[in-house]
Amino acid sequence: MSDTAVAEAGLDTDAAKRGFTRASVVNVLGNAVKIVVEAAAGLTFGSVALVADAAHSVADLVASLVVLVWGRSVYADPDERHPHGHQRVEPLAALFVGSVIVILGLNLLYESALGLIEGPTVTFSPFLIGALLFAMADMYLLYWYTERVNASIGSSALEALAVDCLNDIYTTIAALVGVIGVFFGYPVLDAAAGGLVSLLVVYQGADIGRENVTYLVGAAPSEEECRRIVETLRSHPAVEGVHDTAVFYDGTDLEVEAHVEVDGELTLVEAHDIETELMDMLRELDDVGDAHLHLDPAGIGEWKDAEEGQTSSP
Repeated sequence: MSDTAVAEAGLDTDAAKRGFTRASVVNVLGNAVKIVVEAAAGLTFGSVALVADAAHSVADLVASLVVLVWGRSVYADPDERHPHGHQRVEPLAALFVGSVIVILGLNLLYESALGLIEGPTVTFSPFLIGALLFAMADMYLLYWYTERVNASIGSSALEALAVDCLNDIYTTIAALVGVIGVFFGYPVLDAAAGGLVSLLVVYQGADIGRENVTYLVGAAPSEEECRRIVETLRSHPAVEGVHDTAVFYDGTDLEVEAHVEVDGELTLVEAHDIETELMDMLRELDDVGDAHLHLDPAGIGEWKDAEEGQTSSP
């Protein structure tokens, strides 16, 4: 989230960092409790589905710790080694989250396949149902709290954790179906549910990774977003044209580069004032972190081959 967006949400950087830290700590604790409860029940009664769901939460726990320790640096001020700030640290932490989830999901898929081939060893117990219901309640409360905090912060790392919590509810439902199958005399459903959970885990991790790779490689946003930025520049009464624009991600913030055509008879002071106004207009937009504008005199034909409003990534 850009500093401008944080300010508009009524938060200063310190308040945003405190909220980020608080939500990260709650995620660590919530996942740790879920792991203990599900793993204890799953190992005691031989449920592959519960062990798979608990192991998924191990990845969540690791991800929460990484976000807590690493992700907070996004709120650090620019320094000599990082003159553009630390915006890319946050999606890097989220990418790590996604990678860990994918690796663990593939391992769980292998274990579930073994359960189907070698035969289930699960024994039904009401404690299995109770553990899963507890896990669902735990993840819903964690999701609700993380989303509530992130509503005023806009962190991609916290959003990844919140999505993970929501998906945990779905995977736990799958595990619950497997355990109910054991109760009705179909223990193979436990291993099948473990396999379904594993596939959902892999998909979730890949989706988180795909989104955050976009942030890390400096990809362009949607055409609609690029068009909104160009239209914002053109809305200024002194602007006669916009060309050679490049809009791309710098971490989770958008960076804008553009050539703006204005009256060539303007004084240097007048042109400077217009540039300042344009910069302020861009930085007021959601997700725009910085902008670099070049003012060109209109009508001299220097850029006649450039497509009006052209946008690209670097």
